[in-house]
Amino acid sequence: MDQHPQPQAPPQQALAPQGQAPAPQGAAMAPAQPVAPLTHEITHGPSFAMLRVDLQPGQKVVAEAGAMVARNSNVEMEVKMNAGSRAGFFAKVKAFFIAMIRKIVGGETFFVNHFSSPQAPGAVWVAPTLSGTIAHRRMQGETITLSTGAYLASSGDFEMKMKFGGFKSLLAKEGAFFIQITGTGDLWFNSYGGVHAVDINGPFMVDNGHLVGFEGNVTFSIKSAGGGAMGFLASGEGLVVQFEGQGRVYLQSRNVGSLVGWLTPLLPG
Repeated sequence: MDQHPQPQAPPQQALAPQGQAPAPQGAAMAPAQPVAPLTHEITHGPSFAMLRVDLQPGQKVVAEAGAMVARNSNVEMEVKMNAGSRAGFFAKVKAFFIAMIRKIVGGETFFVNHFSSPQAPGAVWVAPTLSGTIAHRRMQGETITLSTGAYLASSGDFEMKMKFGGFKSLLAKEGAFFIQITGTGDLWFNSYGGVHAVDINGPFMVDNGHLVGFEGNVTFSIKSAGGGAMGFLASGEGLVVQFEGQGRVYLQSRNVGSLVGWLTPLLPG
C-alpha cells in the first residue's frame, strides 16, 4: 500500500435535490483564511460507500475513530479528543463529559483520528460503520447540524459543539444528541441508506430515525408523531422532528432503529 494513487477528479459536490436552487444557509462565522479543498474520491456508493482523501504535505484530515480502512505507510495518525481546535481547558473538560454522555446514550466514541502526511504525498481511506451513502459538503463558514453517527470526516477550520435534542429525545437514542459543525473546509457525512436533501420553507416533519442533519434558518422540536399515547405506541412512527423556517434537511432512506427491531427477535435468547 506504499504506492500513492494518482490524483482523481476534483472533489464531489454536496447533494442537492434536482431542479432546486441551494437553500439559504445558517449564520456564517467570521471570515477565515481560505482552505484549499482536498482531492478526494467516493467509491462503491451509494450502498457501500468508501472515501479516499489524498493528502499533500501540510494537509490534514480528521475522521471518526474506527472509520479508517487503510492508509499509505507515510501517512501519520494522531488520536485526539473530539473538541474544537480553539477550545480552552474548561471547554475541553465540558466536551469530555458531554462526549461521555453521548457514548452511553448514543454509542459514539469521543475520540477522532487526525491524519497527515508531512514528508510526502499520501492517501487515507475511510468508511462508515453501516452501509449507505457518503455525502460531501464544501463549507464556507455555514453551520450544519448532524444527527448521531452521521459525521464521518472533515478537513479545514471547524468548530464542533454538542446540541441536546431535549428530554423527550432520550426516548430515542438516535435523536438525543446532535453535533453542530461550523467552519470552512471539506465535510463528509454518511447515512444508513441513501441521502435525500429537501429544501423547506415552513413546517416540515421528519421521522426521528430518518434524519441525517439540517442547515439554514430553522428551528426544531421533537414530539410524538400524533394520535396521542396510542399513536406513539401503536403507529410504528415513534418520535418525529418538527422543523420550522427555511433551510435544508437531509434524510436517510433507512432507519437503524427499524433494523434493530427486526433483528432482535431473531437473536438467540
